[in-house]
Amino acid sequence: MVVGLAAEARIARPLGCRVAISGGTAKGAEAAAGKLIEAGVRALVSFGLAGGLDPALGPGTIVVPTSVIRNEQSYYADPKLMQRLGGPTQHVSFATDHAVAKPAIKRQLYETTGAAALDLESGAVAFTASVRGLPFAVLRAICDPAERYLPDAALGALDPQGAIVVWRVLVSLAADPRQLPLVFRLAADAAAARRSLRARIKELAQSSAT
Repeated sequence: MVVGLAAEARIARPLGCRVAISGGTAKGAEAAAGKLIEAGVRALVSFGLAGGLDPALGPGTIVVPTSVIRNEQSYYADPKLMQRLGGPTQHVSFATDHAVAKPAIKRQLYETTGAAALDLESGAVAFTASVRGLPFAVLRAICDPAERYLPDAALGALDPQGAIVVWRVLVSLAADPRQLPLVFRLAADAAAARRSLRARIKELAQSSAT
């Protein structure tokens, strides 16, 4: 599995599969996917949080998209792998190389692409899998929904290992304390998303044990 955050890696590990942390960047995700393949992995999964584009998807909604749009090209997830992740949700995911903070831009992406969610890693995972001739799938939970504005304090807060650098958040909040309610709201959204991921991983681990 390729994840963006160290916290996502901890959630995924009960499945017993190899996990590589990208640090929350597309470039990092491509490198992480390559390392997994070199280690002998024969299928790739993009796992973690996602931003919402479809207004109907609230925080914590699980998406197992049937395809990922990257650079105007669609990459289709493997049907068997999607079933192993709990089954497809018939969504499309959009790959981006930067965080989308403004609801207006999310709305525009939804209207122009039809994608329901977006994240920074899935496009790189899908592309790498395609190049190597390997199956891939995506399992994500919506964190920031379509109407949520991402504060500057949340952008650029990760280190290369996918851990939140608290001092960066504090410096941003000190510069603009008006961000604080948005940071609290985002933290609640992220907690809901992580709960959903933990529940899905627990279900998958139990089903694989029987």
